[in-house]
Amino acid sequence: MHRVLDGANARIQSGEVVAIVGRSGSGKSTLLNLVSGIDRADSGEVAVGDRIITSMGEPERTLFRRAHLGFVYQFFNLIPTLDVEENVRLALELNGIRGVAARERSAALLAEVGLGDRLRSAVDRLSGGEQQRVAIARALVHEPAVLLADEPTGNLDEETAAQVMRVLLSLTRSRQTTVVVATHDALLARSADRVLELREGKLVSADAERASARRTGVS
Repeated sequence: MHRVLDGANARIQSGEVVAIVGRSGSGKSTLLNLVSGIDRADSGEVAVGDRIITSMGEPERTLFRRAHLGFVYQFFNLIPTLDVEENVRLALELNGIRGVAARERSAALLAEVGLGDRLRSAVDRLSGGEQQRVAIARALVHEPAVLLADEPTGNLDEETAAQVMRVLLSLTRSRQTTVVVATHDALLARSADRVLELREGKLVSADAERASARRTGVS
């Protein structure tokens, strides 16, 4: 049996932005799936706030994920048959918020990400950066406690990635949303409050190692 995570342990504070780094295949996406309850750990415990994800059955995990977590993916995962505003509003409708309230809330957040004039646009007519901004709005519109982002800038050029990163961090920090982001993007990692590296199945503080290297003169 291949162990992807083995004794990985971390505590993330409310409102903190934490970047998870590590080589390809180290388990970053698996870690996010465990936090969200998409996957279930063979052992150990995953808690979000005072809720123990690993003690929930699948239906309960699904409802918890829908209400309390937001997701941003590398390839956007937008629904092509829905327009921009409908993609964002769907996250509210799944949580029982419909009608004028849902439309107004979706439109307001899309204006915050700079897409207030693209509400009725087909998502496949948008640039990659615009699609990712729609995905960020969709992930945050229901005001989740935690945002999980899996390589959110990995499919974008450097300039667009920097713009999307600024939008993501500005919105989450203004809302005090806890963010866990798996990334290879060094700039995004440096912008986080803390960086953890997945190495041989364990989480280690990359910040502490960099600080130690600076003190000893190792670059």
